[in-house]
Amino acid sequence: MPKVLSPEQVEQYERDGLFFPIPVLSRDEVARFRAAFEELEACLRDKPKAARLSQTHLYFRWAYDLVTHPKVLDAVEDVLGPDILIWTTSIFPKHPHDPAYISWHQDGTYWGLDSTQVTTAWIALSDSTVENGCMRVVAGSHKQDYLPHLDTYAQYNLLSRGQDIQVEVKEEDATDVVLKAGEMSLHHVRIIHGSNPNRSNIKRVGFAVRFITPQVKQVGVGERPVAVLARGRDDFHHFDLLKEPPNYRLDEGIAAQAEEAHRLLEALRKTKGAYMAMEE
Repeated sequence: MPKVLSPEQVEQYERDGLFFPIPVLSRDEVARFRAAFEELEACLRDKPKAARLSQTHLYFRWAYDLVTHPKVLDAVEDVLGPDILIWTTSIFPKHPHDPAYISWHQDGTYWGLDSTQVTTAWIALSDSTVENGCMRVVAGSHKQDYLPHLDTYAQYNLLSRGQDIQVEVKEEDATDVVLKAGEMSLHHVRIIHGSNPNRSNIKRVGFAVRFITPQVKQVGVGERPVAVLARGRDDFHHFDLLKEPPNYRLDEGIAAQAEEAHRLLEALRKTKGAYMAMEE
């Protein structure tokens, strides 16, 4: 039996490639994690983008505690099963009137993963609204194959390559994933999604966690990636597992995380799109 989602909600996730909202954090927990992020962001200066804010769970205990939160994992288990790895994380802040956006895309086209046994938990550390640039998806689009994308490297695009899907997406087909602080959504690795700029006076902060099953491999990245065994067993050993929760001083964590964020960005920029790999 599901732990958090009802059988009908699991069915909805499978049908739409998306389910939200899922309450996961208390008000006090939101305050704790948001304050920790704001401290990190202040130390980094210059309003860092998502690429600079990846893999924080490997270097900061607060981020590790967030991504392994029991309520988060319970919901993920409902869609992936009892054996769960944390592959990567990113934080997506959008400051008031920030022109940054995310173009329509499918994650699996550039992650280099060999399976769709993947789900992303998008955890809201602030309210995420239409006005401040909430995530938008095309429900049911995960049932399509991977579609061609163009790497634009556009200035304000928050994606690693500025990848943009090369098919028309109609506005009337988009679902706005509106969340309150402390809620999260789950979305499929193949669903078409994106987000608009923040046109409001309210900062938007989202913490994205990419969960996979142990059977999944990442190909074309060179070095063996590090993952976190969040729940269950890993009998496949495709990743080096983090041995214990991070215990860095803030300055040490910032230096180590910057190096890892750069390594991940370069790896993602070198991976072939999944649709190309499948064609070969």
